[in-house]
Amino acid sequence: MLKVAVFDEEHEKDLEEEMNDFLMKLSENQVKDIKYSVSVSTDEDGEQLYCYSALIMYFD
Repeated sequence: MLKVAVFDEEHEKDLEEEMNDFLMKLSENQVKDIKYSVSVSTDEDGEQLYCYSALIMYFD
């Protein structure tokens, strides 16, 4: 069965750590695909806000 895991962090290193922790529980054969995205916006004070996200598709 195909499943997905979604990760969303404010810092790229946090995303990397979360994904690596998850991937350590899977074998290479279980991973089908990984999608990665970065978005940037500003808050009311003009400060830039980053959102790093990824989706891992894997076989259970």
